[in-house]
Formats: sequence, structure tokens, C-alpha cells
Amino acid sequence: MNRVRANGRFVASFVGLVSGFAAAIAPVALVAQQPSPTDPQPATTDASPVAAEVSRESEAAGTNGPRRADGSSWTTFRGTFEGTGNSGASLPESLELLWTKEVEKGAFESTAAIVDGRIVIADLDGRVYALDLKDGTELWKFDTEGAGFIASPTILDGRAYLGDLDGVVRAFDVASGEVVWSFETGLEVDAAATVHRGRILVGSQDATLYCLDAKSGELVWKYQIADQIRCSPTLVEDRVFVAGCDGFLHIIGLENGEEIAKVEIGGPTGVTPAVVGDRLFLGTEDGRFLAIDWRKAELLWSWEEPRGQSIRSCPAVTDERVVFGTRGRQVIALDQTTGKEVWTFAARRGVDSSPVIVGGRLFIGAGDGRVYGLNVESGEKQWEFETGGEVTASPAVVDDRLVIADSRGTVYCFGRK
Repeated sequence: MNRVRANGRFVASFVGLVSGFAAAIAPVALVAQQPSPTDPQPATTDASPVAAEVSRESEAAGTNGPRRADGSSWTTFRGTFEGTGNSGASLPESLELLWTKEVEKGAFESTAAIVDGRIVIADLDGRVYALDLKDGTELWKFDTEGAGFIASPTILDGRAYLGDLDGVVRAFDVASGEVVWSFETGLEVDAAATVHRGRILVGSQDATLYCLDAKSGELVWKYQIADQIRCSPTLVEDRVFVAGCDGFLHIIGLENGEEIAKVEIGGPTGVTPAVVGDRLFLGTEDGRFLAIDWRKAELLWSWEEPRGQSIRSCPAVTDERVVFGTRGRQVIALDQTTGKEVWTFAARRGVDSSPVIVGGRLFIGAGDGRVYGLNVESGEKQWEFETGGEVTASPAVVDDRLVIADSRGTVYCFGRK
């Protein structure tokens, strides 16, 4: 299997979805046309959110700023289950290549998870690897002998949870690589699971969000939408947020899987939402980027990619900015409050990788084979590294190290020598 084939499936599927939206729900698209950052536009609401107790894992996600991942671990795709893409780690001012790990016939779109000095990452050819963060030594390997992975693993309490392109979700023992349990969804799983209070939340292209028991893998509840789910669920205050290819943001109760609210976003998306306080941010396949007040279930502002290029990069957030990449070869920073453009950075090819913010810098991969380090305030390039292949995967940051993989099957670890 190679990356081109995987992307071909992804592109073809979304092309059909976008065409369908253009023909079938053209009036909906007017919600986000010709956006004015200072004139918020209304969104469709089916219900009103209800109050819920703040969860233990989300206590730090308040109005004072984004929740940051513990600098000693990177447990899931966006670092936190609020999807903030923000790390409390401290990287050296100048990153140096410490080691590489090349896998046989592999290609990576999956982002690594890192806990207790152990990296877990999966490739498009169906292999899951555990590597030593210190030097890249392979600790164990699991092979599906078939279905590959574009989803990223999530690690919690000694287990790694990961879905494959055949729709099978597995729980691995992180120490040994042993499969503890598996669960079959109806179609492929494209994004990382979310783990909370003994429950696993994972979406599938069969248009279903599954809630599984983390210990046994048994189904607790499921939530059905009208089209594919390609994003990771975001979780805040016992509410689950799923952006679907049906053109809606779904807000769901964690306890029972019942719908709390539904917000029209005007087009399909596979982007994992980011939540800071009452604001939720996401981009769509037709090039819109939206800010939504999730408590009121209404649109605050929208921004459009100038050439209508897709947004597949998940946003990262600071106290004031929201940053993401586009297929229009740019990294964009917007003001969280107004939606106004703060800066842009031009890459040589499209940017599907999702940024990670570490202190005053952000790191992101691009289709031009480079990993960039940019100043968060100005967008100025401060560092870059050219890999041997396209970089669709996103960075994982732990302590003083950054780990990322490319489409030619190489895992890179950067830090201070």
C-alpha cells in the first residue's frame, strides 16, 4: 500500500460529498458565504445544550486559555481531548535530528502517541510499532496482515487504542503489544479515539460514533449521523463534539449518547474540532473555517480560503490565535475573537498536517516534505527540516523532543544532542 492510493480514496470520497452538498443544500452554503469577521452569522440549532459538571480531565479548559498537553506525554492525536494542539513541553531553541527509524515498505499518515518514553505509531501497510523514545529502538510490532492505519493511537492507563482501515478498533497492551480486545465497526476508522472515564469514543465511515467500554471493548451506545465520521471526537464537560461529513457539528451527551444540539456548518469535514472555553473551531472541505459558540449552538464568525481550497488540517489554539493549514499551500493564523487574518505562511505544497504549539512556536508538516517551525505571533519561519517524503502526519511533542513521520516510512526524532 502507498500514500497515493490512500489519498486517492480520501479525495474521491470527499469530492463526491462536496458535489452532493453543492447540489442538494446550496441554501445552507449561504450561511458562510462572504463572511465578515465582525458580523457573526447565525447557524441552525436543533436543540439547546444543557449544563453539565466539569470533567476531571477537562478542568484546565476554561476561558483563560487552551488546555495544554502535559509536557511529559503526548497521549492522543491533538495532545488533549479538547483538540487544542498545544503542549506544555519545552523544546530547545535549535532542534537537531537525534535519530530516524525506517520501516520496510511502510508509509505514515498516523501521528505518534508517546507515554513513559515509549512511542506508538502505525503505518499504511497495517503495522503498529512501539519504539524507544531515546534512540528509536523497536520494542514490539503488530501486523494486521491487511488493513492499514491512517488513524493515530491514543494511550491511557497502559493501553493503546487504535482503529484501522477495515474498521477494526483494537486495544493493545503498550508494554507487550498484545491485543487485549477488538471491536468491528461497519467501515474504516480514519481518526484517533477519545478515552474518558472508562469509555472509548471512536467514529467510523459507517456514519456512526461508537462508545465502547475501555476494559472489555463492549458497546455502550452508538450515535448515528447521515454521513461519514472522519474526525476524532472532542470532549468538554461530558459533551462530545463530532464534525461530520453530513455538514453538521453534533453535540452529544457522553453518558447516554443522546443528541444535545446540532449546528449547521454548510459542508463536509474530517477536521477534529478544537475547543477553548465556549468557542469551538473547525475547518471544512469546501474551504471555510468556523468559530462556534457551542453553549449557544450558534455561529460566531467564518473565514473563507481565498481559492476555495480544502481545510484538512486540524486547528491549534493559543490564548489569542487559532492556527491551521490549507490545501492552498498556506498556514493561516486568525484572531480567535474576530476571525481576522493575523498572518499567513506560504508552503510549497498543500498542508494537511495539523500544527502543534510549543511555547511561542508552532510546528507543522507539509506536502513539500518539510517540517516547519514558525513564530506563533508573526508567522516568521524559524526552523525547517526536509524529510524524504510528504508529511501529512502531525508532530508529537514530549519533554525536549519532537517526533514526526513521513510518507516514505521514516520516523524522525528531534531535540538537543
